[in-house]
Amino acid sequence: MNALRYGLTPKMKPISPRRSALVAALDVGSSKVVCLIARLRPHGPQQVLTRRSHAIEVIGFGHTNARGMKAGSVVNLAQAEDAIRQAVDAAERMAGVEIESVVLSLSAGRLASELFAADIDIVGSAVSDGDIARVLAAGSRHSLRDGRAVLHSLPVAYSIDGVDGVRDPRGMLGSRFGVHMHVATTDVAAARNLMLAVERGHLDVEAMVASPYVAGLAVLADDEADLGAAVVDLGAGTTTMAVFLGGRCVDLEGFALGGHHVTMDIARGLNAGIADAERIKTLYGSVLAGGSDERDMVTVPPLSEDEREQAQFVSRAALVSIIKPRVEEILEMVRDRLAATSIAAERRGHVILTGGASQLAGLPDLASRILGRSVRIGRPLGIAAAPEAAKGPAFAVAAGLLVYPQAAHLEHFESRRKRQLMTGTGGYFTRVGRWLRESF
Repeated sequence: MNALRYGLTPKMKPISPRRSALVAALDVGSSKVVCLIARLRPHGPQQVLTRRSHAIEVIGFGHTNARGMKAGSVVNLAQAEDAIRQAVDAAERMAGVEIESVVLSLSAGRLASELFAADIDIVGSAVSDGDIARVLAAGSRHSLRDGRAVLHSLPVAYSIDGVDGVRDPRGMLGSRFGVHMHVATTDVAAARNLMLAVERGHLDVEAMVASPYVAGLAVLADDEADLGAAVVDLGAGTTTMAVFLGGRCVDLEGFALGGHHVTMDIARGLNAGIADAERIKTLYGSVLAGGSDERDMVTVPPLSEDEREQAQFVSRAALVSIIKPRVEEILEMVRDRLAATSIAAERRGHVILTGGASQLAGLPDLASRILGRSVRIGRPLGIAAAPEAAKGPAFAVAAGLLVYPQAAHLEHFESRRKRQLMTGTGGYFTRVGRWLRESF
């Protein structure tokens, strides 16, 4: 975790396209903690999801209600650690394996993006993998800022001797090699405390990645990523978005408003308990009024346990009038942020909604009207053997964490040994020593 003092979050070693791998994904959100364990097996070229080198088979699944979390950030370390342990334990028991490290998502910390350029001299006459690693490292160093941690340093395009727009420079001839990079950052404190909650459960963080980026890896078809699309992850405590263009992620944004704020509006508006408000939102919530909404009544349990207090009844129209303004506020904030991104002028660019809050009835139609774009709900693609409960949009981030190892080669990577030399962490004996210190 001390690597964050250098301004860089952990990045994983890219997996070989010819080797199988066991990957554990951990999505710690404001409302739920999800752990997925999967086997990644190499497959040959395919006509769909062509950027994926491996088939994904889920063998372990665990989830529990999040505790100690607010707006994607840790606010109670002990509670967050306990929830993480429960989700990981359930996934391990189902898979019949014990995991040592996880790929971890992050939605907090005021996600932001910047574009940087870096260039180096080519060693020899042709661009090698070493040259690519050096130019990515140079771009990562340029992007360091006080109080911010680099989540991603993603190449948008390469250049050779001033010729821009190179997609794959390997083997090309030249003397000067450059890269235009999209660098995504987050607050160091948000990343550090989330990593601490995981590491207290005796797990290493193999990589930390932005939630909307991996959600896009899970739900986008190839053509959507090429032509331009925005993935909006509507979580409980945060709304985050990733913009894809030319097959690459070119922008990340986020703000601390989400589905939990809708729940709190319902609780206040109906004088109901928070748990009852969440249930009412899930079962009856909508953002579009129907012809019979004035006649359809919803039962609201009393706030107290006093038997003399009676349940009340409200119309679905009244419920829509509470939910709709908050959802419109969130979508208008999304619209304003999209207006400053690379797909602002690309009116054909779709918007794909994911996350638990995306399941409100009528949301795609309302979003399409406010955003002025075609909108659909995004569900994970190409994930085999996943439990039915994990196939919906609420689990897009967790599924995307299993896809991410196949895209890890795009980013600069510090070897595990070098990270351990920098941080003094990691390894079996270190974990045992940490366990002894905490237990005795």
